[in-house]
Amino acid sequence: MAKSIGIAVIGAGMAGLSHIAGYRTAPTLYEPTLPPLRYVAVADVNTELAAKVAKRYGYEKALGSWQEVAADPDIDVVSVVIANRFHREAVEGLMAAGKHVLCEKPLADTLEEAEAMAAAARNAQSTARVGFTFRRTPGIAAIRDLINDGTLGKVLHFSGRYWTDYGHSPQAPMSWRFKGEPGSGALADVGSHLAYVAEFLAGEITSVSGGQLRTSITERYLPAGAVTGHNLAELSEQSEPVENDDYAAFSVQFADAAGSLEVSRVAAGHPNTLAFEVFCERGAARFSQLRPAEIEIMLSEGPEATNGYRTVNLGPEHAYIGGGLPMDAPGVGFGQNDAFSYQARAFLDEVSGVDTALPANATFDEGLHNMKILQAVVQSSNNDGKMVSL
Repeated sequence: MAKSIGIAVIGAGMAGLSHIAGYRTAPTLYEPTLPPLRYVAVADVNTELAAKVAKRYGYEKALGSWQEVAADPDIDVVSVVIANRFHREAVEGLMAAGKHVLCEKPLADTLEEAEAMAAAARNAQSTARVGFTFRRTPGIAAIRDLINDGTLGKVLHFSGRYWTDYGHSPQAPMSWRFKGEPGSGALADVGSHLAYVAEFLAGEITSVSGGQLRTSITERYLPAGAVTGHNLAELSEQSEPVENDDYAAFSVQFADAAGSLEVSRVAAGHPNTLAFEVFCERGAARFSQLRPAEIEIMLSEGPEATNGYRTVNLGPEHAYIGGGLPMDAPGVGFGQNDAFSYQARAFLDEVSGVDTALPANATFDEGLHNMKILQAVVQSSNNDGKMVSL
């Protein structure tokens, strides 16, 4: 076991804050088996923001680039939470410097870059993982347990959506999220999450069909100044075309089931709605990120007149909660920020070589597989919805 672990996060925006705070909470989860943690640096091209965030969360210093992080001998573990098109350069540079890297999803901006990153990770001396955060959401894991233990039985049909509204207003400023190839918009941003959640429950996706991509707002104004996350800002008079998708939908085939998936960043009134329903041989279950501390299950038993969905409050009998939260009792609640803490703890456990109560983060090969699904959606869309096998 390492004597101590020095931590840095590259990217001080919205998702970066989740990593930064997650590492702070990680040692408080479960048993105190981690070595001492040193919170070394927050890095961002906006060094003023990096300094402010570092102070807020108790990190020692602010840096301005991934190169500075790579060169710092006090840093062992790095989260990369920057625009997708910069992932490859930063991640490969950090791995070459011997850093353990946790990269935000999707793995890269293009399939070719993801393939190169996965190859580099296989040859690296350090650990490289991609953050599939919802794998450690207790409600989703609880439904998977009910499938695997036979309570719900074999999956027949999965129906899921991930609706967000950060791009629904024409006044939302132009940013890197609206630039890139078709499929690098809503599909990559939230469709990547929905795709791995579908596979987490129903097994590997074997083919994609009916792909649709749509750009609803085709022009956006550049911000007059710096913008963090999805925030609105004062706009300049200069506009640029939106290059990627605001909306995507597609059907999938699993080995023994079928599914339909829909994602959007222009769904007004849905700031962060990941929701799905999974239909099985012995019943069904559903989950919504709007109410993440509960699931609904329906079991095909008893008289039809009184049968239907019932709500189950999550507690210590369900995945990851027991011993993993300060108040691990039913009805206390659980949110997406907690999932980032679990993600950080799983990564720190892995690089430290200690036993963990959590599943490991996804490998870069799994991240590459996720991107192949997204690319298949693009190919299907380009060919009038034609089926694309994986």
